[in-house]
Amino acid sequence: MTGWFEQAIVSTGRLPLFAFFVSVIAGFVIARISTRLIRANVRWWSRNVVVGDVHVHHAVLGIILMLISGVTGLALPAELVGWRTAAAAVFGLGAAAVLDEFALILRLRDVYWTAEGRISVDAVFIAVAITGLVLLGMRPAGLDDFVAAAGGGTVDEWIVAVALTAVNLTLATVTMLKGKVPTGLFGMFAWPVLAVGAARLARPTSPWARWRYHRPGPRPAHKLERAVRREHRIHRPLRRVVTTAGDLIAGRPSP
Repeated sequence: MTGWFEQAIVSTGRLPLFAFFVSVIAGFVIARISTRLIRANVRWWSRNVVVGDVHVHHAVLGIILMLISGVTGLALPAELVGWRTAAAAVFGLGAAAVLDEFALILRLRDVYWTAEGRISVDAVFIAVAITGLVLLGMRPAGLDDFVAAAGGGTVDEWIVAVALTAVNLTLATVTMLKGKVPTGLFGMFAWPVLAVGAARLARPTSPWARWRYHRPGPRPAHKLERAVRREHRIHRPLRRVVTTAGDLIAGRPSP
């Protein structure tokens, strides 16, 4: 195990990324344990941080940690791997705190323990999963071609790099507009998944469905009907499983 870690993580320069990955997971677990204990009014645990009449959310602390560690990591020389790894770990803790309150930032109101707050858990899961893919050495389609072209590539290599990247981003955008955000993000690392996501029906509440399936005519109406059936048959049962798992990890929203 030590040999694999040395070969796959340390020697490839991914130690700071590994520290970030572990810190995001640890920071999210710590944040959720803390908020659940506060919610349960456990007497021996701390309470919410309040300055005057302002409740200071832990996303504020996260932003401060990200700014300090991010600037520090950028300023450190590349040979100071240990310090850069420490900065990445602190950045991961800050990112976890911010992502844990992603729904609050998105909605601009405190929805932490509501159903709307589930999006924060989704954001953390997606961030951890994508970081894990990069940590394992996967790259978005076209990135390696860009790196090769930047190293003195020919015009043909630049054309290939730009074309692959453009196709990848276009498919990802279409997929996410169809309401399949995780598929769009993960598919950037595996273009066949992205192609399938972009080609299949949009989810009925997605922007794509509003633009394309609510127009006059039998064809858009038929597509909308199929999308609704698919939503009930596939997406809702899958969402229930994901929601149950999220509740076990992050806590059930208030009724």
